[in-house]
Amino acid sequence: MRHALLVCAVVAGAAPLTACQPSQEAPAPPPVRPVLTTLAQPTDSVIFGPFAGTVEPRYQSQLGFQIGGRVVARDVTVGDVVKKGQRLAALDPIVSRFDLSRAEAELSDARAQAENATATEARTRRLMEGGNVTQAQLDAAVARRDTAQARLAQAGASLQKARDQIGYTELRADFDGVVTQRLAEIGQVVSPGQGIVTLARPETREAVVDIPETPAGAMPKDGLFTVVLQSAPEITARGRVREVAPFAEAGTRTRRVRLTLEEPGPAFRLGATITVALERRIERRFVLPATALLDADGRRSVWIVPAADKRGDENAGKQEAVQGDEPGDRHVERRDVTLDGHEPDGNGRIAVRTGLKPGERVVVAGAHSLREGQTVRLADDRN
Repeated sequence: MRHALLVCAVVAGAAPLTACQPSQEAPAPPPVRPVLTTLAQPTDSVIFGPFAGTVEPRYQSQLGFQIGGRVVARDVTVGDVVKKGQRLAALDPIVSRFDLSRAEAELSDARAQAENATATEARTRRLMEGGNVTQAQLDAAVARRDTAQARLAQAGASLQKARDQIGYTELRADFDGVVTQRLAEIGQVVSPGQGIVTLARPETREAVVDIPETPAGAMPKDGLFTVVLQSAPEITARGRVREVAPFAEAGTRTRRVRLTLEEPGPAFRLGATITVALERRIERRFVLPATALLDADGRRSVWIVPAADKRGDENAGKQEAVQGDEPGDRHVERRDVTLDGHEPDGNGRIAVRTGLKPGERVVVAGAHSLREGQTVRLADDRN
């Protein structure tokens, strides 16, 4: 009997405790997502570049001998400043001298033959007047004279050619310039026209840069670029686009751009490393990473993280934030924007023309995984 009463007492005592528990647990608040943001800062100028390059001559020539032979002298090296007519290199002249001696001997022989044929023709003509020779004999003497005269003229031309060949054994500068390349060494046997040195005109210099294909296509052709000397950034010059390569290099996918330097100082020597950039005034806009753009549902928009939670403002005096929020949590809102252009540029950026205010925080990563009013926390600021 006492055991039965004890069981009843335990059951009766447990009943109120069971009745006090809620029928089900309250739903957990949605997780707070950390986001990366950047401050929207307006800009009224755009900088094209910078791009690295070198100073090169606009005009340069590869010089070589007009005849073949063995190089026996090289009088200049890379960087030497030379004057017009100065000797740059020389070939072994022995063969050319032999040719000259043979041409001189052939000329002497031809001259003697011509003089003899002329004298013979004169004697035959006198004999013809006396009736001692026939007309055929006179005609033969005249023909021999003409042949000898022609051979004499040919020997004279051969001698002149041999003399020119002697001059061709020396390579001389065609103009004042700077040696930029050396292509042959002493002892090397070269063929006619083979390059020996490259000579550049230093008075007209260019900035040569290789620009990625996409930016090169959008490069303003009429702008005045700023060219900065990398070894001395305080030294600058101006440059205008003269030529853009029509095709990109297969290996690097870059296009070569040449800019004519306007009155460059002496510091802009050939081969100097430079940096090229162009700043232009534009209509005010906000430049953001392309990852900030949400292009969905026929809308182009970005996620804004307000400086103060609007929900907290509307419920001021009732609750400071949405239930489950921690200090620093905020709620994103979607904002439609208008782009300056239809696609991100080649550097992965977009230009927002309308829809943003200076100083607003814009989410720059994970835009496609957020929803309106989602609770977020600033993980980092990208400024």
